[in-house]
Amino acid sequence: MDANPVPPVRRRIVLPLCTMLFLCLYMFYSCAGPCASLPGSAPSAPSAQPGLLSQVLLRAEPRAPGEDTSISSFYSGSGTKKLPQAIIIGVKKGGTRALLEFLRVHPDIRAVGAEPHFFDRNYDKGLDWYRDLMPRTLDGQITMEKTPSYFVTKEAPARISAMSKDAKLIVVVRDPVTRVISDYTQTLSKRPDIPTFESLTFKNRTTGLIDISWSAIQIGIYAKHLENWLQYFPMSQILFVSGERLITDPAGELGRVQDFLGLKRIITDKHFYFNKTKGFPCLKKAEGSSKPHCLGKTKGRTHPDIHPKVVQRLREFYRPFNMKFYQMTGQDFGWD
Repeated sequence: MDANPVPPVRRRIVLPLCTMLFLCLYMFYSCAGPCASLPGSAPSAPSAQPGLLSQVLLRAEPRAPGEDTSISSFYSGSGTKKLPQAIIIGVKKGGTRALLEFLRVHPDIRAVGAEPHFFDRNYDKGLDWYRDLMPRTLDGQITMEKTPSYFVTKEAPARISAMSKDAKLIVVVRDPVTRVISDYTQTLSKRPDIPTFESLTFKNRTTGLIDISWSAIQIGIYAKHLENWLQYFPMSQILFVSGERLITDPAGELGRVQDFLGLKRIITDKHFYFNKTKGFPCLKKAEGSSKPHCLGKTKGRTHPDIHPKVVQRLREFYRPFNMKFYQMTGQDFGWD
C-alpha cells in the first residue's frame, strides 16, 4: 500500500488538466508546418502562388472596387503600403479597365480599383495621401494603379518621374477613330442633350477642318502625347498594349504585360472565355471569386451610326499621327 495515496478529489482535477495539456501540445506541433506559410513567418523561398489560407480568404467574398483582399489585409503588420511600381497611364476608352481587371488575377499584382487621379487632379495632397490609397503588398508583389487621363496630362510625366524614375508605364492604345466614337458614346449616355458627333468633330464642315480643340479628338493624337513622356522616361520603361488585340487575343497581350513587369506568366488562355453578347473576353474566375466575371453594362455600349464620310475624314486626319506613332514605338497597330 502507498505511504501517501493521492486523494480521489486531486485525481479528478489532475487527470483532466494533464489531458488538456497533452492535447494543446499535440495541436501546437501539428500546426507548426502549415502555420509557417502565414504572414509574419519566415518562408524558406518566395512563392508565386498564395498559400492555401490566402486563397480561401481571397475567395471568401467578391471584392468591391478598390478593396484590398490580399492576405495582408487580414493581419495587422503584414505587408506594407507602397507607392506603385507600375502605372497604367492611358488611354481613355482604350481598354484600361479590362487590362486592370485581367491583371488583378495574378497573385503578384495588387492594384487599387478606383482611379486615384493623383498626378492630374490630386497632386497637392502629397505622396503620403497617394500611398495610403494603395493596397498592402508582401515582398515580391507589385503595387499598381490606373488612371487613363495621365497620358494626356502635361504635368504627369515629370511628377511620376519625381516619384520614381524606375516606374514602369503601360499605355493601352486603340484605333483613334473608334476611340473617339466610343468616347462620344460614353458622354452621350450621361448627357443625352450634347451636340451631334459631326458638329463636335468639325470646326468647318464644308472644308472638312477637324476641331482639335475637342478633347476627345486630342486624346487620339498619340504621337504628340508620347513625345512629352519620352522627355522623362526611356522607351524601355513604356509598354504599349493593343486595345484590339486585348479583345481578340487577351492571353497574348497579358503575356507581354507579365513579361514587361518581370512576372511569371500565370494568366493564360485558361482564364478567359469570349462573351458573344458583349463582344469581348471575360474572366472565367475573377480575383476573389469563383464565378465568371465580365465588365459592367457601361462597357461595350452600342455606338451611334456615324456617316461614312465623317469616319473617312477622321481617318485621313489621324493617319499622319498614326504613322509617326508607329515609328516612335516600333509597332504597327494596323489602324490604316
